Amino acid sequence: MPTLPKRLFANAYLLLTLTALMWAGNSIVSKVAVGQVSPMALTVLRWGLVLAALLSFRWRETRADLASLKPSWRWVALMGMTGYASFNALLYAAGHFTSAVNMTILQGSLPVFILIGGLVVFQARIGALQAIGALVTLIGVAAIASGGDAQRLFDLAFNFGDLLLIAACVLYAGYTQGLRRRPAVSGFAIFTGFAAAAFLASLPLLAIEMAMGQFHAPTAFGWALTAYAVIGPSFLAQIFYIRGVELIGPARAGLFINLVPVFGAGLAVMLLGEPFGLHHAIALVMVLGGIALAEWGKVA
Repeated sequence: MPTLPKRLFANAYLLLTLTALMWAGNSIVSKVAVGQVSPMALTVLRWGLVLAALLSFRWRETRADLASLKPSWRWVALMGMTGYASFNALLYAAGHFTSAVNMTILQGSLPVFILIGGLVVFQARIGALQAIGALVTLIGVAAIASGGDAQRLFDLAFNFGDLLLIAACVLYAGYTQGLRRRPAVSGFAIFTGFAAAAFLASLPLLAIEMAMGQFHAPTAFGWALTAYAVIGPSFLAQIFYIRGVELIGPARAGLFINLVPVFGAGLAVMLLGEPFGLHHAIALVMVLGGIALAEWGKVA
């Protein structure tokens, strides 16, 4: 792990909350980046720069652990391709086709996919309060995404961007469940392996984007967005998320993803001047209350 206070890495709730905050910022990047940098260019730059930083940061300490990962190279490749490269490529591409309302609702569905994946693939037990907590948090997410207007949910129509986000959520849920099978090496080495796989997997996507004439080199602001994506959502958030899943498991950790739309709304208020309504306050209570219910009803 990076040289940070040990207490920080022992507190799963703090780690996962910070992860949600940084991911909320990444969702805003996916919208703001339109016209500033193309989706696959951003994905390649993001993981290429992360990989370069990781290799130069603690290469000597990590080299031995990376060698230990060789027997698990298929797992490393699959995890990096699905949880890192594909998820972010789909997220950035979706920002070109769908609304912020749809993106928020669909990202809020991640914990449901994680719970279902754990039940189907690993036969993980789901307590009644866990299920209720997940439902409560999803209702809170829906309250934010719909602006407190239920009719907007009933009238929701799925477009190409929505389908991209659904695919992204399914892939990340699979990635989260896959963390159960992590080999006994440092989280830093695993992250380096994932970043390498993500960078290599994103190169063909960039080639396709260029062949289709949709490549857009970063503007000055595009580089600023890329820098944020590298430092926050890519570097710190991924390390925090791996550690959080290790501490409390994928099902419980997945519930914190419901904080992403809550933080996203707050960032929109501060950065974009959007209003904060009563439904936002109610939704915040429901999201945090749902997480508390799930923690209270956790399965041993």
